[in-house]
Amino acid sequence: MKNLEMYINGEFCKSSGWKWIDNLNPSTEEVISRQPDGTIEDVNRALDAARDAQKAWGAMPSIERAWYLLKIAQGIKNREEDFINILMREQWKNRKWAEIEVGATISYFEYMATFARHIEGEVIPSDRPNETIILKRKPIWVVAGILPWNFPFFLIARKAWAALIAGCTIVIKPSQLTPENCVEFAKVIHEAGLPAWVINVVTGKWTVIGNEMAWSPKVDIVSVTGSVAAGESIMAAAAKNITKVSLELWWKAPAIVLNDADLERTAQWIVDSRIGNNGQICNNAERVYVQRDIKKAFTKILVEKMAAVRVWDPCKDPTVDMWPLVEQRALESVSEKVERAIKQGAKLLCGWRRVGDKWYFYEATVLDHCTQDMDIIHEETFGPVIPLVEFNDVDEAIAYANDCDYGLASSVFTKDLNLATKVCRELEFGETYINREHFEAIQWYHAWVKKSGIWGADWKHGVSEYLVTHVVYLDTYDDM
Repeated sequence: MKNLEMYINGEFCKSSGWKWIDNLNPSTEEVISRQPDGTIEDVNRALDAARDAQKAWGAMPSIERAWYLLKIAQGIKNREEDFINILMREQWKNRKWAEIEVGATISYFEYMATFARHIEGEVIPSDRPNETIILKRKPIWVVAGILPWNFPFFLIARKAWAALIAGCTIVIKPSQLTPENCVEFAKVIHEAGLPAWVINVVTGKWTVIGNEMAWSPKVDIVSVTGSVAAGESIMAAAAKNITKVSLELWWKAPAIVLNDADLERTAQWIVDSRIGNNGQICNNAERVYVQRDIKKAFTKILVEKMAAVRVWDPCKDPTVDMWPLVEQRALESVSEKVERAIKQGAKLLCGWRRVGDKWYFYEATVLDHCTQDMDIIHEETFGPVIPLVEFNDVDEAIAYANDCDYGLASSVFTKDLNLATKVCRELEFGETYINREHFEAIQWYHAWVKKSGIWGADWKHGVSEYLVTHVVYLDTYDDM
C-alpha cells in the first residue's frame, strides 16, 4: 500500500492536518493506497500559489504554453503502462478501457496544443475618424477543476488543457474514489518542467475541498463534472463572489430506433452505448425508444446481446465486458432503480442480479414494458440497465425523448436521411449520434443543455470558457 501526496507550490506534500483517507479496490474492497485528507488550509495554499503564478504564465506566448502540453503528452507516453495499471487497479477498468482512456488523454493533449494560435480577437470599426476598437481575449486567471471518478485521468486533461492554453493556472481536486492517477500525473508535469504553481493537486473530501474552492474569492472559474446536486451546491457557493461556473452534470440519453433501422447493428451499437465503462459514462444510452412494428424483433436481438455480456474481475479475466461498479453506493442505487421499475410495471427480460455475494458486480439488464411516466425513464441510472419504451411515430418518439430534465447525448437509428434530419432538428440535446454508438471524438465540442450543465468543453470553444473579453478604444491625435 502506498501513501499518496498532494502537489502544491511545485512540491509534493502531505495534508496540513496529517490525516489520511483509504482508497479501496472495487473488486476486492482491499485498501490499495491512502490519500492525504486535504484541509481548507491546503486549498488556500494551492490557490495562493496558483494566483502568484498566473501573471507570469499568462504573459508567456501561448505557443510556448503549448509546448508544455506536448511535453506532458510525451511524459504520459513514457509512463503509459504505469497509468494503464493504475486505472485497472484503482477503478478496476479492464485493460481495453484503461488503454482507451490513457491513449485518448495523450492524443487530447497533443491535439489541443494546436489551439495555441487560435486565441483570436477582433478589430471593430469605430464611428470616430482616428479611433480603432480592439477586442482582446485574456485569461480568466485561476481555475478550480473538480474531477469525477468515471474517467478520472482523461478528465484531468479536459479540465487542464484549455486553462493552460488560455494562460490560466489551475488547482485540481481528483475524486476521492480515484486519486492516484492524478497524483501520478503531477509527477509527469513536475518532470516536464512546468513552471511551479501552474498546476496544483489537492486531495480529500468533496465537502471540504470542493466547497472551499467554490466560494473562495481566489477562484475565477469553477469547472465541475459531477451530479446535479453537486452542481447546485457549487452554483450556490460560487454566487457569493459571482464566480463563473462550468458544469457537466447528469444525463438521460435517449436512443430512438425507427422502423427502417438495421436491427442487428443497431442492437450492437446500443449495447456498446449502454455497457461502456459499466454504464458509467456521461453520454451512455440510458433509455431506448423502439417503433411498434419492429419492437418484438429488435427486443429479441437486444436481449440476446445483453445476456451475453460478461461481468467479472478484469484482472482475473481481461476479456470481460464489464467489471464492478465503483462502490457499494453505486450498486445499491442501480439495484434500487431496477426494483422500483419492476414494481411500477416493467418486465424483466435479463439481468437484475448482483454477480457473486460480495463486491460490486451487476449484470447487464433489460427492462421491457416501460412507460414514459416511470422513474427509470427520468432518473439517471449510471449502470448497465436498458429500459425499453414503445412508440408509434417519430413525433411521439421526439416528444418522449425531450420529456427530460437533462440534455447531453442522444441518438437515432434510421436509413432515412430526412427522418434523421428531422429528429436532429427537434431534439433538445447538446449531441446527437446517427447510426453509431455513443462515444465522443477528440476533435469535437462536448455540448450540453438543460440540467446537464452550463457551457461546454473541448475544441476551440472550450478555450473561450477560460478567457475574458477586454475591449480597447485606441485613438490617435491628428498631430501624432
